[in-house]
Amino acid sequence: MIWNPNKECMSRDERAALQSKRLRLLVKYVYHNVPFYRNKMQTMDIRPDDIRTIEDITKLPFTTKQDLRDNYPFGLQAAPQSEIVRIHASSGTTGKATIVGYTRKDIGVWSESFSRCLAAFGVNRDDIFSVAYGYGLFTGGLGAHYGVENLGATVLPASTGNTEKHLRLISDLGVTGIACTPSYALYLADTMDKIGIRKEDLKLRVGAFGAEPWTEHMRQEIESRLGLKAYNIYGLSEITGPGVSYECEMQHGSHISEDHFFPELINPDTLEPVADGEVGELVFTTLSKEGMPLLRYRTKDLTTLDHTPCQCGRTNVRMGRILGRSDDMLIIRGINVFPSQIESVILSLKEVAPQYLIIVDRKGVLDTIKVQVELRPEYFVDDYPAMERQKKMLADKLRSVLSISAQVELLPPGSIERSDGKSKHVIDNRHIE
Repeated sequence: MIWNPNKECMSRDERAALQSKRLRLLVKYVYHNVPFYRNKMQTMDIRPDDIRTIEDITKLPFTTKQDLRDNYPFGLQAAPQSEIVRIHASSGTTGKATIVGYTRKDIGVWSESFSRCLAAFGVNRDDIFSVAYGYGLFTGGLGAHYGVENLGATVLPASTGNTEKHLRLISDLGVTGIACTPSYALYLADTMDKIGIRKEDLKLRVGAFGAEPWTEHMRQEIESRLGLKAYNIYGLSEITGPGVSYECEMQHGSHISEDHFFPELINPDTLEPVADGEVGELVFTTLSKEGMPLLRYRTKDLTTLDHTPCQCGRTNVRMGRILGRSDDMLIIRGINVFPSQIESVILSLKEVAPQYLIIVDRKGVLDTIKVQVELRPEYFVDDYPAMERQKKMLADKLRSVLSISAQVELLPPGSIERSDGKSKHVIDNRHIE
């Protein structure tokens, strides 16, 4: 089902005209209401009247995470405080939290965007949808919650924690859909095995998974263990939260709601645009946001874009899976390594569970990388030669993909700490003094 055909199926010319109109209004709005942007534009000798069409967006300054931190807490807010009805914030694990204020209109746009996602997944008013993202300052819980209600389905605001009770509610209430991180979906599956709930006992049919990168192999694992169809959803708190893009039934990339969030793809080193199909850093401009609109925000997420028509009938551009982050890329002995590459290898092997930890260290002047991974119960045996063969198999496959050697450590089932939210998969001890 297409939730908003007028916007999701517009011709490219119609969409460009709408984007151009919204960009002109946006630039004038931030120029007069956000000193940060006014100073940036004046330094670049740019006036609002210089921006006429969406193609002129390249004249505008970039915005970075550091800019948000430097203007903490409300320096980039454009709307008066009296118009702000909600505040969300990032975790701030690497610095000051990112504070984002929303007007009532912003909340409406966000709800509309998430409803488009749910409709693309086949969710309707008859569904009961469990929202198992964290509620609170994190955008996931309330973002999904409002989207489900806006669609007209029934929402179960489960949040995270107390997983056994959550599973019993999923069973007793006949819950048909769930929104959570891929890691939590696997944690649910582990708990089902522990307490004796079979996927056949549940009515789950749709999963909306995001908030962390995941691979096709992980999708297959989730679908196999939970008995549902797993869809990718993308968002980030600085832009609006979950609902910026979404897969359709074709699952050939995620459609971006580009009437609200205009995407660009740039080379993170040169800042020049890259062509469709090439990997680049995703950049967003919030075309309709009032509370804290952003010009050309550098997400650091690495992906591809595809403007070719989709068989589902939607005409908005599609983004590929997030391949990693330009600031999360590990450089090991001169080789670029993304955690997603390692995850893809791990999940391609039937002997290992989707639980792993990557530990990077430095011995003298040499970088080292260790991959700890759990074996599935049926493959964790008291047979040293068999275990060594499994270890060698994984090490060889990692070397063929990464072009460097990694030490492999096989662990018993349940050894790696589970998470009911985002899982931490990388420990880089090189940065620890």
